[in-house]
Amino acid sequence: MKAIGYRAAGAAGTLEIFDADRPEVRPRDLLVEVKGVSVNPVDVKLRAAVQSEGGARILGFDAAGVVVEIGDEVAGYEVGDEVFYAGDVTRAGTNAALHAVDERIVGRKPTSLDFAEAAGLPLTTITAWEMLFESFRLTEGGGTGQTLLVIGGAGGVGSILIQLAKALTGLTVIATASRPETRDWVRKMGADHVVDHRGDLAAQVAELGLTPGYVAALTATDQHWPAIIELIAPHGQIALIDDPETLDIKPAKPKALSIHWEFMFTRSMFGTEDIGAQRELLNRVSEMIDAGALQSTVTERLGPLSVETLRAAHLRQESGRVIGKQVLGGF
Repeated sequence: MKAIGYRAAGAAGTLEIFDADRPEVRPRDLLVEVKGVSVNPVDVKLRAAVQSEGGARILGFDAAGVVVEIGDEVAGYEVGDEVFYAGDVTRAGTNAALHAVDERIVGRKPTSLDFAEAAGLPLTTITAWEMLFESFRLTEGGGTGQTLLVIGGAGGVGSILIQLAKALTGLTVIATASRPETRDWVRKMGADHVVDHRGDLAAQVAELGLTPGYVAALTATDQHWPAIIELIAPHGQIALIDDPETLDIKPAKPKALSIHWEFMFTRSMFGTEDIGAQRELLNRVSEMIDAGALQSTVTERLGPLSVETLRAAHLRQESGRVIGKQVLGGF
């Protein structure tokens, strides 16, 4: 089958197309004909810094497609089902014609979206959902009278996090954005207030008369850390997804703050007992999309999957100026 990957870590130009073996289908696996993918910051980080072992490494995590084969122990899906999912960082990726994935982390594709657009949702949606309901321990309908600050609101995770918070909780949402187009975007996603992360965050939030009890630190956490500590409420909750080189958590002690790492690959990496929670939440979000309660976060379609389009997507990610999600079709 055709696949795209890299043999040595480096720039986007290291991506190449090659013939790969048909994936092995494990007992709980679905074999999916990939018809849509998206590109996430994790793709760029791995390609740039993590050496491939034993030949070319196939990247890609988000995918949507059609089930063409099922493992012996699969109970929830049949050949012909349309699905979407975020994959497993320990296995070969989705930038391929065929992809094998554990059924327990796979959801049913929203019928109202095409394959490429559906592929823009899973990784960011799982991340945002786990932040809200696992890291922050919120319940659906909870959070009334409380405030969530989303730092980096116009990115992929921020775009769906804002929507989920507004659709499923009573939180007031402040999102950060610095450009006119990103400010407009986060308002479209449902943010109640917008502040500029290039300015004095703590002062801007204070001017709103709000004291967030929850902070989703989605980008440049180390740069914003002093402001986060200043603006957050005592006993507040901070969840982060980026990779600061260092983070001094001692200043969080006086306010008795809780700090959470969110990593949506944890369940699949370690085969946790509750691995099926990701299928459940993807199915729930699929239903919400089809009901019009949530909207797509896709802003860029780069055409069919090819070396040229995938390299272009990686370069756009590296620019740091992507709004929402980028997607590509299948081969």
